[in-house]
Amino acid sequence: MTLRDRVTVITGASRGLGLEIARLFAARGARLVLAARGEPDLREAANELARATDVLALAADVSEDAEGIAAAALDRFGRVDVLINNASEIGPSPMPRLDRYPWDALLRVFRTNAVAPLHLTQLLLPQMIQRGEGVIINVTSDAAVQAYPGWGGYGASKAALEHLSRGLAVELEGSGVRVYVVDPGDMNTGMHQQAEPGMDLSHLPGPSVPAPAFVRLVEDEGAPWGRFEAMKMLAPLGAAR
Repeated sequence: MTLRDRVTVITGASRGLGLEIARLFAARGARLVLAARGEPDLREAANELARATDVLALAADVSEDAEGIAAAALDRFGRVDVLINNASEIGPSPMPRLDRYPWDALLRVFRTNAVAPLHLTQLLLPQMIQRGEGVIINVTSDAAVQAYPGWGGYGASKAALEHLSRGLAVELEGSGVRVYVVDPGDMNTGMHQQAEPGMDLSHLPGPSVPAPAFVRLVEDEGAPWGRFEAMKMLAPLGAAR
């Protein structure tokens, strides 16, 4: 699937990895729907990317208004070809141990990191299936499979996202819709700094390093469809959280 004129929804698109992915997609001619909670950063990102492509910017929390995001995207462009569920919630900062994790904060983490991506997928999937093509990419973390002190709540939510992706991939086999999860590796981002305040992250790569993997996944026509083994793509950036 070439990206030119393909309509792509990216959540968490105002900064970090989401913005770097959007920049690469815009450069290849994709039309973009950018959703993010931070309106000032989103407006700045949209103004930048609108110089290269058609952009719809939605100041929205996907965990609260997936319906609004999907409806606005389909109303503006008539279809969505690619969905990148990148928005994530790190939880309390600094991240607490599980024996002291506030249950209401944990619900918020799971709602944003696992339930919301599936909900948005449910809303956009029917028109992909009808056309017989589409790509869904869910952003995960090494914390989904490795146990790190303090990362248990976030990691459990990403493990849930991975298993939801497995199930979705099996159910969509033969439909023409490809499902992937991507672990972008450990990065120097604002969210990582929020997770570990005071930690020196300057030795870590920025989000521009793993972003090209998302382009390759969409454009690789030979990638297996609906098989989880082909979905997880660990960038060689060291241990990721």
